[in-house]
Amino acid sequence: MGRIFEKRKDRMFARWAKTAKAFTKLGKEIAISVKLGGPEPTTNPRLRMAMQTARSLNMPKDRIEAAVKRASSKEQADLNEITYEGFAPHGVGLFIEAATDNPTRTVANVRNILVKHEGNLATTGALEYIFDRKGVFKITPPAGDLDELELEMIDHGLEDIFEADDGLLLYSNFKQFGDLQKALEARGVEVKSASSQRIPMSHVKVTPEQEQEIQKIIDRLEEDDDVQSVFHNMQLEGE
Repeated sequence: MGRIFEKRKDRMFARWAKTAKAFTKLGKEIAISVKLGGPEPTTNPRLRMAMQTARSLNMPKDRIEAAVKRASSKEQADLNEITYEGFAPHGVGLFIEAATDNPTRTVANVRNILVKHEGNLATTGALEYIFDRKGVFKITPPAGDLDELELEMIDHGLEDIFEADDGLLLYSNFKQFGDLQKALEARGVEVKSASSQRIPMSHVKVTPEQEQEIQKIIDRLEEDDDVQSVFHNMQLEGE
């Protein structure tokens, strides 16, 4: 799960980095985080996560601070978090997270994109058995015994550790995301990035041609201003 997820996430971040929409999406996440937990990152785990992700994608410090300030004022539009579930061709499931001030517009856009590419919007809960929400941390391997760190973090929600190309990936129970984040910080572990992800528990095997076809749908969805993230359960044959 770890290596496959890391490859997918790197591709997503690479696409974000090529567009001006990246900072807009991050700004929305910061706004929602402030709305739910306040403007102080020390007491708001989700805001700390959003700011860490923004820094990992090279969002300027002054722009991050401006986003927090704007979210605390009356200038910020009232954003709603909405999720959509659907299917791409070949039976691949798509879980779509959005942040919008106009749900009617957003659902229409998502439906149109799916239908145009021979997919369809599903009812809420249709993919509940496919995706499991996790907290995902990328950390710099700390000095000392890794087994000791793992045993210590299990008490704070840690479920799995995987090696990545430039660090370690830690997966947590989503409900204990904040607990694990605080425990890592208290231990002085360098957290490179932290995010919530929907991890597929089962996969649909696809050919390289089918993967390209479905990736076009994902790209189109991610280009929409209201869509924050798109998760899928396709797996290339041979992986």
